[in-house]
Amino acid sequence: MENLDVMVLRTLRDWRLAGQRALLTTVVRTWGSSPRPVGSIMALAEDGAVVGSVSGGCIEDDLIARHSRAHGAPNGMPSGPPTLIKYGITADEAHRFGLPCGGTLELLLEFDPDAASLAALVEQLEQGRLMRRTVNLADGAVQLAEAAAPAELTVDDHTLVNTFGPEYRMLLIGAGQLAEYLSTMAKFSGFAVTLCDPRAEYRTAWTTPGVTISTEMPDDAVQAFKPDRRSCVVALTHDPKLDDLALLEALDSEAFYVGAIGSRRNALARRDRMIEHFDQTDESLARLRGPIGIYVGSKTPPEIAVSVMAEILAVKNGVTLPREMEVAVAKAAVAS
Repeated sequence: MENLDVMVLRTLRDWRLAGQRALLTTVVRTWGSSPRPVGSIMALAEDGAVVGSVSGGCIEDDLIARHSRAHGAPNGMPSGPPTLIKYGITADEAHRFGLPCGGTLELLLEFDPDAASLAALVEQLEQGRLMRRTVNLADGAVQLAEAAAPAELTVDDHTLVNTFGPEYRMLLIGAGQLAEYLSTMAKFSGFAVTLCDPRAEYRTAWTTPGVTISTEMPDDAVQAFKPDRRSCVVALTHDPKLDDLALLEALDSEAFYVGAIGSRRNALARRDRMIEHFDQTDESLARLRGPIGIYVGSKTPPEIAVSVMAEILAVKNGVTLPREMEVAVAKAAVAS
């Protein structure tokens, strides 16, 4: 499954290029609990087709009823400048639209977004660029510019500014059952996945579709992958000849997550090797995660994949997690 924002924008672009009327809905403010965060988007076509989400479903149903022909909306889809609307202002309305207790959200509706602008935005996102989209609330005019860093949505009386990023990416070192489960979960979570394994005997059993396959040596694959702040690199081979150099290349990048499978003993041995043979220090290895995964008592490949994917998503979302490696290092220091 591709990045949800890109999927919404690509579908909306196709509708508009085909001459179909459509609207783009963006969550611009929330009060209290809300089903979807600020910045979430949804597109609605005049025939009632929907992609994306701004709530648990009830608000989508209301928008379809109001602005499409699907339920015989009396005036069809309106035209004109963007419109701000609120849902959940009263307790009755919150209950009607399935919003959490006390939840209110405000949406911006953009009617018939410009097809050329959407095409330009999608093209830049597909090329891996982070883009800032600025909407003039008076007339719906859109300006696009490349963004230097991700930013939260902002809105005032005149403009809405939303930053859209390219897909998150995952580079897996080593084919095998665990890699297949992990790549499947990553794809469902919106990551574009690349698998690197120079060992032909391990690649022959690979069955997961939609994954880019690299046969380079892993350190070369990391260089070609060019990890950025929306990338993670996970080593799964248990083979130092393949894992170590790839991990060192990844640690020299902006990847938000770099980790390797293995026990605490193996993780400590890996750090010792890197310090002894590659002039690394505890400081330079501070970002290296291992053993990877949130503890769930996992034993089988699918359970281990769940724990690893959970940790990757937690780091991506800014959740602070206990560092197993730091605990292990501390215990080893005490024992010595």
